[in-house]
Amino acid sequence: MTLPVVSEPHVAFSDLKTADLIVDALYAGGTSGNTGDEPISKLIKGVGNQGGFRYAGWPTRGNVKLAVLYTSGGEVDWPDHLDVETGTFTYYGDNKKPGQSLHGTPRAGNILLRDVFAASHGTAADRAKVPPFFLFEKAAASGRSVRFRGLLAPGGPTLTSDDELAAIWRTTVGLRFQNYRSHFTVLDHDLIPRSWIEHLLAGGYPLGGGCPGVWRTWVEGRVYRPMLAPVTTVVRSKADQLPGDAAGTAMLEELREYFRGREHDFESCAVAIWRLIARNTGPVDVTRPSRDGGRDAVGTYSLGPASSRITIDFALEAKCYGEGNSVGVREVSRLISRIRHRNFGVLVTTSHFHKQVQEEVHEDGHPIVLISGRDIIDALRQDGRTTVDAVRQWLEQSFPKL
Repeated sequence: MTLPVVSEPHVAFSDLKTADLIVDALYAGGTSGNTGDEPISKLIKGVGNQGGFRYAGWPTRGNVKLAVLYTSGGEVDWPDHLDVETGTFTYYGDNKKPGQSLHGTPRAGNILLRDVFAASHGTAADRAKVPPFFLFEKAAASGRSVRFRGLLAPGGPTLTSDDELAAIWRTTVGLRFQNYRSHFTVLDHDLIPRSWIEHLLAGGYPLGGGCPGVWRTWVEGRVYRPMLAPVTTVVRSKADQLPGDAAGTAMLEELREYFRGREHDFESCAVAIWRLIARNTGPVDVTRPSRDGGRDAVGTYSLGPASSRITIDFALEAKCYGEGNSVGVREVSRLISRIRHRNFGVLVTTSHFHKQVQEEVHEDGHPIVLISGRDIIDALRQDGRTTVDAVRQWLEQSFPKL
């Protein structure tokens, strides 16, 4: 049987000036070989053709009419990330090197973040001054084509104000500096009409001119309607479970090497990684080494407010494996056998999971979280550890060799 060919929405370079913005549609770049090939500046006149922050107006004057956030996905030190299942987008500010203050960047992107997140917690009149944000990402390894990923509102329905926008510290060549980490919500709207874009650029009232209902709802009541898109692909390939870049591969290898010959000590590290992913994890006890060289841990995960909190028990198992050694059915079956009713399991590996394991866990409904090498690196990067040296320092300080 021949499978049907699915063609994605595609807008030619010559049609950009009149095109609507369709979620996940590809907008082609030009072929002249210069900056004139850049498509975003053709799609939205006046926002510029370079940088992560692009806008009509100027943040220091408080007159930004609309804003574009562009991500290449290739800055491993600043891992912008779109979670399509929850509609949450993590974006880093534009102070990415030492030598200037948090708000002293040439493009004033961090000033824009500071002001719009503050306004988002104000009145409806304050939020009406927040420019709509349009998210684009680089669509291919070469060329200038981009993909539209959605309409963004600052903040989110499950985030605290501290989580929404935080000034974080980084160190480069021994010099410390601050940058913003922000969280936006992709609103549940699949098409931004050209009429609204032109209306905004002309300085019109943002709730007129074809304004999407989800943006109006957010402005009037700070109610978020996120675009939720559960992933249908359950089984990940080996490549999808391992870092996709050289820096991430080197970081993962550094972790493996640190525990080489004493793989049972990786258990405490696996617990720390799980805490980065599941922030509400409570006390965890690491048990004695097992006969197969691994170590298990048992712990609790908390749910609910502090005044009425419940905890769920879980069992964790860690496998410090090389890239060529997958986690198979035997290892997962051992963990399954230890899970009691209404408990769950966590299996952390520096490698990847065999296809059969993933299929059986899904099809049989086992409550097990599978954390692969790529997931580990993603968690470390989100925590600000983006280089081999940073990973080594973290390991030496947190898990010293006895």
